[in-house]
Amino acid sequence: MSAQQPHAATPASTPATIDNATRLESQPTPSAASASELASTKISLRAALRQFPDFPIPGIDFVDILPLFASHSLHTSLIRALELQVLLFNNGVKPDVIVGLDARGFLFGPSLALRLGASFAPVRKRGKLPGPTKEAAFEKEYGQDFFQIQSDAISKGQKVLVVDDIIATGGSAEAAGNLVKQLSGDLIGYLFILELDFLKGRDKLDAPVITLLKDDTMGK
Repeated sequence: MSAQQPHAATPASTPATIDNATRLESQPTPSAASASELASTKISLRAALRQFPDFPIPGIDFVDILPLFASHSLHTSLIRALELQVLLFNNGVKPDVIVGLDARGFLFGPSLALRLGASFAPVRKRGKLPGPTKEAAFEKEYGQDFFQIQSDAISKGQKVLVVDDIIATGGSAEAAGNLVKQLSGDLIGYLFILELDFLKGRDKLDAPVITLLKDDTMGK
């Protein structure tokens, strides 16, 4: 007959073990922690903006985003906030390409692309880019204008995010989205720092719109 092996004793839970388990359970999830960080960062970024009444013409309340780039800490916070906004919006899925609009999309688009591990592709006014390009028209207050992108800037099926500083009427962003589609990119959304809600520019766009600092009174 074989000898019966004794059962291993189950270690009793100590107060320290219970306390550690409780702390682990109470820790916020990564998405909750990111959302909290984003919310607090937005407050400091919004406070740094400046407004200039009657610029560039009477009746326009101009919002100046340049203070966000004048301070190293604010600039760092801005890029971090944009990164978090993208990741929370898209369930952690990163774009392959960031498309920045001429000209203020160039201020933060390349830095954001680096943070997200993506490439950067500029959209510029007609005649500013060398080599083969694709072109899309958009309406401005004084008539029609044209955006171009280099034909090899986006590969077929790449996930693309279009970025600019502000969405107003949405015409220029819509043109950039059309360029992405001409190159067979997968347009996953648009990202802006500010939005003039009353102009309803997002109604022109056929992909999700993300705004970092939203204000429906600016520009009235």
